[in-house]
Amino acid sequence: MCATHSLPLRPGISTNKNKTRGKRPMYDLIIRNGTVVDGSGLPGYQADVAVKGNRIAKIGKIAETADKEVDASGKIVAPGFIDPHTHFDAQLLWDGAAKPALSHGVTTIVPGNCSLSLAPLKADHRMRLVGMFNQIEEMPYKAFREGVVWDWETFSEYITRIRKGLAINVAPLVGHSVIRLWVMNDAATERTATDAEIAEMQDVLRECLDAGAAGLSTSYVDMDETLQPVPSRYADAREVEALAAVLGEYGRMLQIVPEFYDPDLTIARLDQLAELSIKYQIPTTFSPLFVNSDNVDAVDRVMNRVDEQFTRGARVWPQVQTRPIDISFSFAVPSLLFIRYPNWYRIMRFGTPEEIKAHFADPENRKARAAEVADANGLWEKLVLRQVKTEANQKYVGQTLAGIAADRGVTPVEAMIDISVEEDLEAHFLAADMGHNDDEKVVRLLKHPRVHIGASDGGAHILSFSTYGDTGYLFAHFVRDLKTMRLEDAVKKITSDTASIWGIPERGLLRAGYIADITVFDARTVDRGVEKFVQDVPGDGSRYVRDSHGVDTVIVGGGIAWSAKGGYQEARGAVLPGEAADRPQLVAAE
Repeated sequence: MCATHSLPLRPGISTNKNKTRGKRPMYDLIIRNGTVVDGSGLPGYQADVAVKGNRIAKIGKIAETADKEVDASGKIVAPGFIDPHTHFDAQLLWDGAAKPALSHGVTTIVPGNCSLSLAPLKADHRMRLVGMFNQIEEMPYKAFREGVVWDWETFSEYITRIRKGLAINVAPLVGHSVIRLWVMNDAATERTATDAEIAEMQDVLRECLDAGAAGLSTSYVDMDETLQPVPSRYADAREVEALAAVLGEYGRMLQIVPEFYDPDLTIARLDQLAELSIKYQIPTTFSPLFVNSDNVDAVDRVMNRVDEQFTRGARVWPQVQTRPIDISFSFAVPSLLFIRYPNWYRIMRFGTPEEIKAHFADPENRKARAAEVADANGLWEKLVLRQVKTEANQKYVGQTLAGIAADRGVTPVEAMIDISVEEDLEAHFLAADMGHNDDEKVVRLLKHPRVHIGASDGGAHILSFSTYGDTGYLFAHFVRDLKTMRLEDAVKKITSDTASIWGIPERGLLRAGYIADITVFDARTVDRGVEKFVQDVPGDGSRYVRDSHGVDTVIVGGGIAWSAKGGYQEARGAVLPGEAADRPQLVAAE
């Protein structure tokens, strides 16, 4: 039963005061006077929404009373948004709300992507996995050391661990790399698996799916902290097919990261997914797919093949992000911006701060590194210096490297190097609008019926970019400003479409009897805030985040989890396991 009536009053939420003759209100919560955009894509309509326990009880004109009421006059009442590509695996251990995702209207997240999850994981392998998260998702070692109490090994034990205090719904994937590591130990990064090892991996995957995994993720591109391929990249086709066969027993998702930098390889992976999807009747998804000025034809080729494979009966959902590509970086942390420049990346990845400073202060190294990145001179001159520590360089904050270089009488790359050394590696730069910024082409992708909006990477790359507010950007930019998408279609894309693709039952639509995951927002003001630098990561770590604009109230499992006036409130999230039964059951948070 919903216990919202017993909780203390939160700012901005009214309670019913008409409890005469000992009668309690009929409902726990009523959202009144809003425009219901129910996730179906049909036009919005005026109605009230009543919640009883954790479910929607009634939609329409509601005369009865409730313990709590939300006035949604002038606002949209929509299903909670679903983010299908995140890396909140670690953050959930110290922050059950996956902040700030919840405040942006996201009520369900899918962590465990890109072959990486925090379970199943033997104690001996913990630091190996932390190294992979550090390299691939740019999560700091110190956050794991100071923010994580390692008290699990199996997937079931991890689910038990994150359930406590969970304020957002979690549909977790299990990573192929960790399953391989569990079964093969060091050999996971040395060779293909034997028949016996593959059979054991199948059993481990079944245990994870029974415990609540929404599917399996794998990767064909990622590297570990030693710049060697992650375990999943050592798997052959028969191993992947054997795991897909297990997914077929449960009807669960297979997510992959293909060789996205090469359209021919991406199409080959897409074809591989299609065969597995058809043979084992499973949904599959791949990401990222984005538009750059030099790959427009490639995206068209990929989408043409997607259409062909769907026509054959396959489900191969490409994931496309809404926002342009922005990357922030400093020399203190190895940035994926430099991954194609081996000497740059090697010194940043393996050098101590003293070694990095000494390397770039040396005139010969400085000259050689500048020559190495000369092919991207059009990029460097546009970079913006976003923060420094010293007073002497404050005058340059907000300027491009081209302007700073002109003032100093050096090249833009030399200016970047010099300021980084002067700032003890703590100068932060922004490479804005690097790609996925052709609005006409991007919106054509987003509106495609076989495109899956996702790829936010929430919880990862915390010093490179802030993806929070991808949904706000969708509404603000493509719906409100450009008017290239209907509001109802945008809501459908991030609610019922995603729930249907992932097989998440009783979510994604506002219907009587469905779980009450609801987002109330103002279509006139909804947006993402400016990127800001905060220090809220365990171990005194920092990250970039964005505040939400225009989101009024976020309801998870019938309880108000966040509101613009009251902030974060009830812990009402759940793990959403898919089970072998026809109707997966909700596992409520403790």
